[in-house]
Amino acid sequence: MGFSNSSTAQLRAERLRAANAAPQGMYARRPVIGETRTRLVRTGAGRLRELAGRGELAAVAARAQGAERTALTGAAYDLAWPIVFSRLTRRFELQRGHAACAAGVSNLADDCLDRFHDDVEAVVEDLLAHADRPIANLDAWVASRLNAATVDAYRRQRGRRGALQRPRLPGWLADALGHDGWLTTLATNMLVWVGTTGTAGHEVWPLESWAQERGRRTGDWPGSDPAAVAREVEHVLAVMRRRPAWYESYVERPLGAKQAPVAAAPALDAYGEPAAPLPLGDPDAHVEAELQRLAADAVRAIDQRLGGGEPPEQAVAEVIRTVFGGVFTGTLDRAPHGAADPLGGVTGALANRSTLNRIIETAVDIVTDPGPR
Repeated sequence: MGFSNSSTAQLRAERLRAANAAPQGMYARRPVIGETRTRLVRTGAGRLRELAGRGELAAVAARAQGAERTALTGAAYDLAWPIVFSRLTRRFELQRGHAACAAGVSNLADDCLDRFHDDVEAVVEDLLAHADRPIANLDAWVASRLNAATVDAYRRQRGRRGALQRPRLPGWLADALGHDGWLTTLATNMLVWVGTTGTAGHEVWPLESWAQERGRRTGDWPGSDPAAVAREVEHVLAVMRRRPAWYESYVERPLGAKQAPVAAAPALDAYGEPAAPLPLGDPDAHVEAELQRLAADAVRAIDQRLGGGEPPEQAVAEVIRTVFGGVFTGTLDRAPHGAADPLGGVTGALANRSTLNRIIETAVDIVTDPGPR
């Protein structure tokens, strides 16, 4: 359906009602106001329930495109999200100890909100794909399929990342960990974590939350800090690496698919200053570029002075001291003494007669070479 560039007043409610009454259905998704917008939302929800009641929702959704598909999906979201939150999200947030998140959707923390959206999307996809029988009570039908829809979507997501779809501890790994209650739990948590989209800020593993879980399971609250858990994670990883192919397939590859950790604050160097980001390419390329620029300046200056009749020994020595004895900007972005001085010893070498003679001979050869420079 095209849209006029003229006033929206020309898009009358009567025309919308007539369009929506057509067999194919037509739903305007452009911004409208007041009663027209409310009527469109209600019409989409009514269409969704009507199709579900006739057992035609899955078939219509499968062939729907454009505005019709958008309208059905929007109505399905409006239906699904309150059910998902009240029947699924609130229960899991309470189990995680997130009382604030369980109070309402607007209170969900970032990671919890991401999980909620993933679950709603999974339920909507399940509804539009599997509602192929007459459904008298659509809300109850959606609620009955919450676990199946979200678990299936969760496993498919893990499979796409290369992680185990059903994270279970292999017998050989449990044996290698001595069947220790906490270490086997930690290993299972690690297998679950690598297959999720969540991140742990600037850390690879969610050590803070695992430290809390360690305290609850072991009762050793004083010894359950992130540093202790980090050491145990390294121990579990060392055991996992005993089977390289298994480790690469089910730990390293899915973990590498996660978003790279980011620092919560600018990283500082040893002097407390913001650390410069790593340059793209060879870190010494700009040093080499400046050395080449200085050499070109020296050759031009020597050429001019020799052309003016100055003795080579005097001209070369003075130009070398002037050009290579100044400030070198190629290493200004590096900490003091953090890299070798690329000009170290250049001017001092002029005090050695044999070295000076070689420099003079090379410089004269360069400026008298008829080839391209």
